[in-house]
Amino acid sequence: MGKKILIVDDAAFMRMMIKDILTKNGFEVVGEAENGAKAIEKYKELNPDLVIMDITMPEVDGIQAVREIKKLDGDSKIIMCSAMGQQAMVIESIQAGARDFVVKPFQAERVIEAVKKVIG
Repeated sequence: MGKKILIVDDAAFMRMMIKDILTKNGFEVVGEAENGAKAIEKYKELNPDLVIMDITMPEVDGIQAVREIKKLDGDSKIIMCSAMGQQAMVIESIQAGARDFVVKPFQAERVIEAVKKVIG
C-alpha cells in the first residue's frame, strides 16, 4: 500500500495508538503534529496522501486546520476524529472539507475502514 499519512492530535498517546493501527495495516506514517498550526506546516512539508485530524486542539483547532489545508490543496484527504460525537462538530468538519469522521475511542477496524474508503 505505502500510502503516506500525517497524524494530528494533541495527545501523544492517541497519535501513538493511531500510528500503531496504521503501520500494522501497511500504511506509512510520515509525520505527526500536536496542533492545527503544526499540521498545516507539516502538510506543506510532507505532502501526505491523508491526514487524520483531531478536532479539539490548542492554538489552531482541527476544523480551522482543515480549512487552511483545503486552501493549500483542494484535493487533500482528511479524516476527522474526536471524542465528541456532537452532530454540529461532525457537520462543520464535513463542510470544512473532511471526507470522513471517526469517533474516539475508536476501534482499529473503523479507522482502517475510513482510511481505505478515503484513499483506497
